[in-house]
Amino acid sequence: MDFRIFKPILSDIPNMRNLVLPEVQNGVILDRSEDEIANTIRSYKVVKNANDEIVAFSALYIYSMILGEIRSLVVREDCRRKGLASLLINTLIEDAKDIGLKEILVLTYKREVFEKLDFKEIDKAKIPNHKIWADCIKCKRFPVCDEIALIKTL
Repeated sequence: MDFRIFKPILSDIPNMRNLVLPEVQNGVILDRSEDEIANTIRSYKVVKNANDEIVAFSALYIYSMILGEIRSLVVREDCRRKGLASLLINTLIEDAKDIGLKEILVLTYKREVFEKLDFKEIDKAKIPNHKIWADCIKCKRFPVCDEIALIKTL
């Protein structure tokens, strides 16, 4: 099947939210409102199939001049195990390098996906406080986080 990466447009947001909804309901990905996604639309990349359907997406969030985070990574269930997660992650890594970031953080339940791309596990205590208060507090599992923190030096 033919897959291509695009920058999303605002009219893609409802389809993005529908794609991520099962993962939000399972507590795997934080819910983001249409307005939150719209405010950060430039940080997202979407993967579309030959039928122009969004089958995967993720975002690169910038914390500082040094640190960014890959967030909201989702691949439609019937498109998993086709390398789309790695394609998105590598694209976001290149974006991070292009703007001069030095490290990329990720919180995930799918450590293997990131470890094969040279992300290394770190202690969650090393995560910047503004991450915890801005995002983690919205999680239904907060304050008992069972996600794995990984980082990649660029």
